[in-house]
Amino acid sequence: MLFLTRRRRVVPDGVDFRQVDHEWDWDNFLVLQTLIGAALVNGPLPLPGLEDLRVWDPRGLGIALLLHVGLSEPVFYWAHRALHGAPLFGQYHAGHHSTPVTQPLTAGFGTPLEALLLTLTTGVPLAGAFLMGAGSLGLVYVHLLTFDYLRSMGYSNVEVISHRVFEALPPLRYLIYTPTYLSLHHREKDSNFCLFMPLFDLLGGTLNSKSWELQKEIYQGKNDRVPEFVFLVHVVDIMSSMHVPFVLRSISSVPFENHLILLPFWPVALVYGLLMWCCSKTFLVSFYYLRGRLHQTWSVPRHGFQYFIPAAKAGINRQIELAILRADRMGVKVLSLAALNKNEALNGGGTLFVDKHPDLRVRVVHGNTLTAAVILNEIPSNTKEVFLTGATSKLGRAIALYLCRKKIRVVVHADHVVGEVPEDPEGGARGVPAVPRAGHQVPGRAELQDVARGQVAVAEGAAVGAAGDALPPVRRAAHHRVPSRLHLRQARRHEAPQGRAGPRLLRVLYGARGGARVPRRRRGALPGGVGAPRGGRARRRPDRRRVEGGAQARPHAG
Repeated sequence: MLFLTRRRRVVPDGVDFRQVDHEWDWDNFLVLQTLIGAALVNGPLPLPGLEDLRVWDPRGLGIALLLHVGLSEPVFYWAHRALHGAPLFGQYHAGHHSTPVTQPLTAGFGTPLEALLLTLTTGVPLAGAFLMGAGSLGLVYVHLLTFDYLRSMGYSNVEVISHRVFEALPPLRYLIYTPTYLSLHHREKDSNFCLFMPLFDLLGGTLNSKSWELQKEIYQGKNDRVPEFVFLVHVVDIMSSMHVPFVLRSISSVPFENHLILLPFWPVALVYGLLMWCCSKTFLVSFYYLRGRLHQTWSVPRHGFQYFIPAAKAGINRQIELAILRADRMGVKVLSLAALNKNEALNGGGTLFVDKHPDLRVRVVHGNTLTAAVILNEIPSNTKEVFLTGATSKLGRAIALYLCRKKIRVVVHADHVVGEVPEDPEGGARGVPAVPRAGHQVPGRAELQDVARGQVAVAEGAAVGAAGDALPPVRRAAHHRVPSRLHLRQARRHEAPQGRAGPRLLRVLYGARGGARVPRRRRGALPGGVGAPRGGRARRRPDRRRVEGGAQARPHAG
């Protein structure tokens, strides 16, 4: 639950689904412990006291505590140090340390040898108490639940113990470890080997001196960071509300579908949805890092169907407004409205909030306006002409009209506007894009940007064609299955209208200038299964891949 833990996370990176897949068999130690327990209970020599098991015996708790401190802790400490030695680490313990961000389930992830060691350290205090005749049913539950809680707490990656406790009682820091303490062990691998009690690291000379100062900094929130970008979404429906990591991590790690196993939980999710409607506010769902910048996804506590209830409109806008004001106070640079949060009928695509709060420092955008702003920002200020494809899309029209208002000549590439936009060789001065004639000299330099279904290229005569420029890699996305390289959507070709009279527009490919061949696409530049926008037919027809004569382009064949 990132909205509760974001300020006190020890390792700021997120848990992606590659780690979830890697730790899928985290419960193997439970299977081993169940088999050993069944063998002891049903074996020929059962432990004393099992036949007449008492509910509670306080003596057993004291015996188990003494055996844990005197036997389990030192045995685990020295065995753990041995596992970090050269012969054993690579074969039996490296997999456990391959997890970049510890989670409670990481505590059980390991090899059978590690599971056996964990079972022995867990079972010795219980077995000793039963052998001494002080075992009870309550001891089994108390010991196992306390043991598993301390393990999960240490691996939680969230600092839950206040530094003030250790400042008030300094000896306590040697009796109980913290998530920061264990995180240092996973990061540096040469210190902090204890099970729960740092006292044994102190006696063994392996105590990390940074443990307590770092723990204080993390608990005070100094590890927190303001995101540069926030994506404001909402819940789609009741079933999708259960497809989040803090509900069911295994279900959320696979593509969404309506699992039958979730049907019994549907009424529970509905109740929580109604409670969110009454008393919840925008919360953090996931995050990732892109080129060192933190991007977060926030969710408005509303489901998709609620956006079509007239009485809910004011409440939804209030939630969005509060999220924008919160982002503005935090120092967020850009907040993007997603899905129905940018509905024109709801708030005019966000203009309602911008007009109401003219002094906002955060930029309120949505997908189209953000993309248009990025494209326009990339066009040099001294540009006189732009060649634009996909100009009939909403995004293309917005870019074209903005450029025309800036007195920049816009040459469009779209058959759909042939009958609607008059030819204007002078271009753009009257506020409309120009449709190029068949003999129009198409610029040769290409600085491409993806514009949904098309591309924009800056003049000095730009040529337009296959794009697919690779995006930078995403680092440690929280709960997102993100490939090592992201790619822009492949541009598609506008199909020519059937039976329309009038001039046909140019088809010019990237680098097509003076009869030059189109450069081959680099391997891996586009996602698997996606070809060039012209398709295989264009690659097999060389005459479609060049401009003839250098000064005149080949016209679009009708």
